[in-house]
Amino acid sequence: MAFEELKEHTEDIQKQAKEYIENSLAYYKLWGFKVAMKSTTMMLKFALIAMSLMMVLLFCSIAGAFFIGEALDSTALGFLIVGGVYLVFSGLLFLVKDKIVEGPILEKFSEIFFND
Repeated sequence: MAFEELKEHTEDIQKQAKEYIENSLAYYKLWGFKVAMKSTTMMLKFALIAMSLMMVLLFCSIAGAFFIGEALDSTALGFLIVGGVYLVFSGLLFLVKDKIVEGPILEKFSEIFFND
């Protein structure tokens, strides 16, 4: 009789352990989906905003190059000056890329992964 009770308790424990594992697996699948979707939507929003700003920057650059070229009586010189400004800006950005890019991105993704 004691052996049968022990057997029933063991079966119950096995059943509960199996349910716990299945529920934990389902929870982590949902958690992973949530984090993946937050990351994906954040990157998509960032990409859309970046594309919009790049279009504005492109047209402002072209307008600025024509304006400088007209002031200097040389359209080519206007475009070279605007290109030189971008070259200098790119060089400065390359020098400080770790502080500007990697830090905020790492911080944002850490916030998404570990605060939820």
